[in-house]
Amino acid sequence: MPQDRKPRILCIGIPVRDLTFQIEALPVRGSKASASAYREIIGGNALNAAIAVSRLGGHASLAGPIGDSREASGTFLFDQLAQEGIDARHLVPMAGLVTPVSSVMIEPDGERTIATFRDPALWMVCLPDTDLLLADCDAVLVENRCSDFAVELCAEARRRGIPVIVGVDRPMASGDGLLAASSHLIFSSESLQATAGVACDTEALAALAAQTPSFLAGTRGPRGTLWLRDGRLRETPAFAVESVDTLGAGDIFHGAFSLAVTEGRSPEDALRFASAAAALKCARHGGAFACPQRAEVEQFLGDTGRYGPATDGLT
Repeated sequence: MPQDRKPRILCIGIPVRDLTFQIEALPVRGSKASASAYREIIGGNALNAAIAVSRLGGHASLAGPIGDSREASGTFLFDQLAQEGIDARHLVPMAGLVTPVSSVMIEPDGERTIATFRDPALWMVCLPDTDLLLADCDAVLVENRCSDFAVELCAEARRRGIPVIVGVDRPMASGDGLLAASSHLIFSSESLQATAGVACDTEALAALAAQTPSFLAGTRGPRGTLWLRDGRLRETPAFAVESVDTLGAGDIFHGAFSLAVTEGRSPEDALRFASAAAALKCARHGGAFACPQRAEVEQFLGDTGRYGPATDGLT
């Protein structure tokens, strides 16, 4: 790759309209609560990751279904993507459907509680032409919930030698095509254990290594990331930050990791880079729009005397 060319990463997923509320505590059932702040933003796993790719020095394009082209929220969505420099030409409007919407309640320690509506018909989308999507593509990053409409594209990307990174935030079935059509599988701890059927991250990674040749990792928030290399378990610590908003942190991790993969970094360096980007995001309100710029992450990583292993951080 020419040094003056930005790595190009195709992010596949379903954008979401996020209505975020900062609250002191979750209301009990049947009660009401006042929010101290409100923000309407766009989100979704792939979109959040695309923000990270763009801010950290790559070129991100986004593919997947959205609601009807007549939706008022569509203009807001495309305006925000344009401001972030994200190529949105491959998003597919679905007639008569609504773009998913989430209500997000964020507590003072940064923990978030989310309720989301996604129309099941969105999964009937047909993505644009494969050759068009993979042209000049250095990596594919996909939400694992999109396996039904993305697995064939991912399999073709692998045949062409293009890395396919899967962000796994819900359990995968044993026959999921992304187990074979991926180069990297990055699980949340909960999804890792549920996929493997064991209540231990270490044992879950070992079990899944027998099912897929992909690089395997499990993120555990402030407890860092476990991963396998040559059959040996490794660990990358998280960074200590004062967490105020964890919304989108895992997605920022996936975007940063994917970018680092295209840059030819080692797994250790890629995971450390991703951990730093996610940690900085957690220290700021704004969902994925609190993602840092590249220079901020590099400065953070260089300040080893100030930041050590985390005792609190992303989830």
